[in-house]
Formats: sequence, structure tokens, C-alpha cells
Amino acid sequence: MKISNKENLPEMLNNPGGENLQEILGLVAGDVTSHSLAEVHIQPRNKSSKHFHKHSEESYFVLSGVASVEINNTTHQLTPGEAVLLEPLDVHQISNQGDQELVFLAVCVPAWSPDDSLDIEEE
Repeated sequence: MKISNKENLPEMLNNPGGENLQEILGLVAGDVTSHSLAEVHIQPRNKSSKHFHKHSEESYFVLSGVASVEINNTTHQLTPGEAVLLEPLDVHQISNQGDQELVFLAVCVPAWSPDDSLDIEEE
């Protein structure tokens, strides 16, 4: 069993596109290898990088705001209480095109690691 406490978590990652991520459970936050759990905040008119994962599945669960999720060149809207599963090799990007902060949980199986996340150059 592992219990995570917000006071003892690794520092929040602030990505250049405006995605701010706090790992709650995972390789960095607690040496968990089976999966990872992160809370992600994206301010209005910001987005994640367009990327894919070689091995891991990733799920997003929207807590607040509206997410615009592009998956393999098709865009979907997610509202609070909705979730999406991203399979390995799905090229995806999540953005906040609304006026309210977007907050969601991200789960990766197995646990997220930087070498499993590959950015796609945008034109």
C-alpha cells in the first residue's frame, strides 16, 4: 500500500504550452511502476504538446472546464465527469479553448516515463 500526501509530492511540471502537471502516484511520486496518476491544469487558450506514447495507455478524466482532445486528427469535447482512453501510438493533444481553467486527472498504465512520450512537430 502507498498513500500519497500533496505536501510530499514532486514539484509541479510547467510545460511550455501551458500544461501544468502534478504527479500524485508514479515513478517519481512514490516509485510506483504499475501506473501513474497526475492532476493536470491548463489555463484558457493553452494546450499540451501533440504527442504519443509507445507503450502506455493513458486516460483523462475531466474535473472542471471543457477539454478539447485531438486524437489521430479527430477532435472531441469532454466536459466534467467524462473520460477518454488513449491507446498506445494514438497521437493526441489536449487543449483548453474555454474561459475557465481546465483541470483533469491523467492515468498512465504502466507508469508514465519521459522515454515513452514522443512529441510530434507541429506545422
